[in-house]
Amino acid sequence: MKQYKILTLLSVTFTWLLFAANVNARNLPEFTQLVSDNAAAVVNISTTMKNTKTNLNKREMPQLPPGIEIPEGTPFDELFKHFLEQPNQNPAPYEAHSLGSGFVLSSDGYILTNYHVIKDADEIIVRFSDRNELEAKVLGSDPRSDVALLKVEATGLEAVKLGDSTNLKVGEWVLAIGSPFGFDHSATAGIVSALGRSLPSDSYVPFIQTDVAINPGNSGGPLFNLDGEVIGINSQIYSRTGGFMGLSFAIPMDVVMNVVDQIKSQGFVSRGWLGVVIQDVTGELAESFGLNKPQGALISKVLPESPAAKAGFEAGDVVLKFDGKDVPSSSDLPPIVGRSKIGTTIPVEVMRNNKRTSMNVVIEQLPEDQDFNKTNGIQGRLIDERLAIEVADLDEKQRDEFSIKAGGVLVANLEQGPASASGMRPGDIIMSINNQKVKNAKQFLNLAKELPVNKAIPVLVQRGEGAIFLAVKIDKNN
Repeated sequence: MKQYKILTLLSVTFTWLLFAANVNARNLPEFTQLVSDNAAAVVNISTTMKNTKTNLNKREMPQLPPGIEIPEGTPFDELFKHFLEQPNQNPAPYEAHSLGSGFVLSSDGYILTNYHVIKDADEIIVRFSDRNELEAKVLGSDPRSDVALLKVEATGLEAVKLGDSTNLKVGEWVLAIGSPFGFDHSATAGIVSALGRSLPSDSYVPFIQTDVAINPGNSGGPLFNLDGEVIGINSQIYSRTGGFMGLSFAIPMDVVMNVVDQIKSQGFVSRGWLGVVIQDVTGELAESFGLNKPQGALISKVLPESPAAKAGFEAGDVVLKFDGKDVPSSSDLPPIVGRSKIGTTIPVEVMRNNKRTSMNVVIEQLPEDQDFNKTNGIQGRLIDERLAIEVADLDEKQRDEFSIKAGGVLVANLEQGPASASGMRPGDIIMSINNQKVKNAKQFLNLAKELPVNKAIPVLVQRGEGAIFLAVKIDKNN
């Protein structure tokens, strides 16, 4: 009898465990139908950039490694002059190719992808799930948000359903379909890790952060919610190796469709501009400004002749609300301002002298030179967002202090990025980059624009009385 009771108890326990396992399994998301319904709307995008003979002649000639000199008048001197200093008069043209992803926005041939996928491309080929290939034209693009709208001559295409990215919640399941490393229609799943992320190079995009495995080739592909709706475009990864490390970033569809609507209606994308330099409010600063908690965007400088200057904003104002929307931190303000309609009067609530004050500002269009080389209002001080570095021209006092007669730029500020990862510090003076002498801040930005990706670049910096070479490497964003 006792043995029978034990067997009965074991049977009941085993049955309960199976039931619990089945319940847990049913609670996990099922992606098979989602992938089946949307695979035909996801495309592979391949691009070709043709390098002409003229472009090749503009390329730099090979140089000897730094520090190596050949004595003049020797046979080796003549040999190296012949091979290194004489340009090739008849270089063979070559083509550069790249791969990315995209998706069909509408059945009449509109396709969305990332701007960086099609940047500088001479030919864009869209390959569908049935392996049919069509050439695409760029209708418009926006480097600031990394969005590009393409068009192929076709009708009756399978298109995605668009979702509302503003209703996303952290912890939701999401799925990506794309072509990582050229493997078409690969599906990866994960959850939303964070919302409204601001990255150093993209202050106008409140990114969706996920832990979905995104790798090179996924760029431009769709991010789906469990209802099979696209709520973002996979755009960037955070990586120290070039591969997936658990941090992926997607452009929200509300941002994307704002860009699409502007491209379709006016042929270009315009953004609102306030004209202030902002920073986060720390606990200590919050107390000093009369705030009960750290919040808002602290204005550290108002740019001359900017909308903010005309409206009477001052350094020390803390922006708490903009156009009726709360501003929890400084990173929340640029996307809100950017989406504001040009010429409209916007109400703004600020904390000034420990009192809440209401103001109005007329939004103007973001100037072109505010794109990637933004000034912070101080003459000669510029930002390069690929390197995540702020540099400034040296004044005469600094030149005397560091015994520098000409050239060089001061590292004024660093954010997390390639420059800081190399060991560079604020206060360093950059004398050369990629073996080219640095003359001033503006020329430094031009040199920085041409730096290759995924390649260690030598940078000579003066630090105090000494000098040191650092290696800077710009990782390619998928």
